Amino acid sequence: MFMIAGLGNPGKEYENTRHNAGFMVIDALADKLGADVSEKKHKALCGKAVIGGQKCILLKPQTYMNSSGESLRAAADYYKIAPEDIIVIYDDISLAPGQLRIRAKGSAGGHNGIKSIIAHLGTQEFPRVRVGVGEKPSRMDLADYVLGHFSAEDRKIMADAVKEAADAACEIIESGIDHAMNEHNKKKA
Repeated sequence: MFMIAGLGNPGKEYENTRHNAGFMVIDALADKLGADVSEKKHKALCGKAVIGGQKCILLKPQTYMNSSGESLRAAADYYKIAPEDIIVIYDDISLAPGQLRIRAKGSAGGHNGIKSIIAHLGTQEFPRVRVGVGEKPSRMDLADYVLGHFSAEDRKIMADAVKEAADAACEIIESGIDHAMNEHNKKKA
């Protein structure tokens, strides 16, 4: 069994903000797979799907970004899912809008949601799909930037990126992380 967790913040005021890129990908994945991600358990909205013959839990933690690990740990313990079978999807300000970067493991890179997951799982060894949201302007506060909305131009780019990230998560399960990295870790022009 696998878990695909998209990170974000709950509530209408955070919908479609940069920090909710992970939630957007889970929503796109649910649409693609015909899954319903509305069951409330494990401090999250959960759904079930089958990808490449594998059972998958789709998870949108409702703990707010900085406590995402609480929800992932609760779900992982309940379903007995190993960290290497948990795919985490989240926003990344070090990547251009719409650019994807897939990794099998790694540090938090300053992302508080990932810091929380590493702390709660006790390992950095879980696959992740980083979705670029663009670098913050130099004079802007980081929190204001990631909690802000995309420009009209970036919304179009992100719509494609969200679909690609959903496809990438499926490919990790169906064909392995190396295949997904080869397909999606390309530089965007």
